[in-house]
Amino acid sequence: MPIHQVSFHFPRVLSIAGSDSGGGAGIQADLKTISALGCFGMTAITALTAQNTQGVRAIHAVPPQMLADQIDAVLEDIGVDAVKIGMLHSPDIVRTVAQAIARHAMHNVVFDPVMVATSGAVLIDDSAIAVLVQELFPQVALITPNLDEAALLVKRPLQSEGDMQEAATTLLAMGARAVLLKGGHLQGEVVSDLLAVAGGQTLWMRDARIHTPNTHGTGCTLSSAIASHLALGQDLVQAVQSARRYIRGALLHGAQVRTGHGSGPLNHGYAPVAMVLQTAP
Repeated sequence: MPIHQVSFHFPRVLSIAGSDSGGGAGIQADLKTISALGCFGMTAITALTAQNTQGVRAIHAVPPQMLADQIDAVLEDIGVDAVKIGMLHSPDIVRTVAQAIARHAMHNVVFDPVMVATSGAVLIDDSAIAVLVQELFPQVALITPNLDEAALLVKRPLQSEGDMQEAATTLLAMGARAVLLKGGHLQGEVVSDLLAVAGGQTLWMRDARIHTPNTHGTGCTLSSAIASHLALGQDLVQAVQSARRYIRGALLHGAQVRTGHGSGPLNHGYAPVAMVLQTAP
């Protein structure tokens, strides 16, 4: 009798995002996170940036067809178990990603809507926001806005946990399947995040604030960590909770490190996991 051979693959996570030449955010942070959590990272770059810990000097957009070709090349050969989406700077780029999600029937898609810079500058125009809501929201498993990004989406400031609750309800009504609203920009020694899922489930997650100057790329890291845990087989609530534990560890273990002269990166590799093997279907 022939010997049955079991085939394995790594948990595959695709990052569709911008490149950060400083290595702290964007696809660089995503790949570090994905690898640290035992998954295999792949990328489709939406834009090149010239930046460091002190700021962005230049942005060079990738043509939509080149973005589509990157996604198709990865999906048609390697496949994917989860997707993280980051910086999408124009309506055409948003549509390209939305069409690719539909074309390849992607699942476990986590969207971090990078819309507002640390300086407060808005990085996306109203036309692109409208396309985000109409074409991406219904297709992704989770959106992960911070308070500034959520305020831009719901068109009102968010200054309390009550405001966060109302904003999450509004975002679900706008078509999101689930929202992780990050409350790190609120004042106080406790950081409150809210996970709200269509159908009524809400979960508040509160932890003591970690004081560190090194917070560059926290949103990128969290969203790619959630995608990684989804690829590893966790459900949405478990993946969010696991990702929050990981990012808190990365913040804590990077707090005393000096990298550059501005807001430094997290310590993505503070507790790396060996590459996981999954049985191929």
